[in-house]
Amino acid sequence: MRTIIANFLKRLTEILELFIALMLAAGIILLCVRIATSLANVPDLNTWPNYDDLLETCFNLIIGVELIRMVYYHTPATVFEVLIFAIARQIIIDHSSSYSSLIGVCAIAVLFATRKYLFCEFDIPNETILRATTKVKLANKLLGISLPYEEDTATLRDILEESLKKGETDIGVGACAYYSNFGLRVAKMHNGKISRIEVIHAIQ
Repeated sequence: MRTIIANFLKRLTEILELFIALMLAAGIILLCVRIATSLANVPDLNTWPNYDDLLETCFNLIIGVELIRMVYYHTPATVFEVLIFAIARQIIIDHSSSYSSLIGVCAIAVLFATRKYLFCEFDIPNETILRATTKVKLANKLLGISLPYEEDTATLRDILEESLKKGETDIGVGACAYYSNFGLRVAKMHNGKISRIEVIHAIQ
């Protein structure tokens, strides 16, 4: 019974996340259209949108787009991007004092330092997505990685599922298994089976 409820809640949260992302996307599209049809008002400081309005609205739109990516991908990289844009917006739009700008710059520096040294060892400068049925032997040769396997017929799906089961991790989109200098992430599933696997290269 507990498993059924857990699966239901997991599915429900995924649907709610998708619905919220769709609403946010629709709002962004409508606002983009409204701004595009009102660009003639930019030189007029007394009419919306003037230049300051345009700058602030565009930053909000960018943050909204990054929020959609964060909801969809569930990766540390998207969280950092949302935070960086939000802080950058505060620095550029808010001209209250030099101290607040300095604090914002320091916050961005802390985020980048955290990303490099403390948190995102497997953040992705290079994304490689392969079919789950790709042989491990072939993937090792193509990508220059050293994924351990016992049989030549072993596929990426076999290895990833085995690693996730050992780590007691639920198999679903976003689930990761980490190795010495790379990781594997479930990128897509079809009919309850892993269909695409993303190879995550560690930052050197």
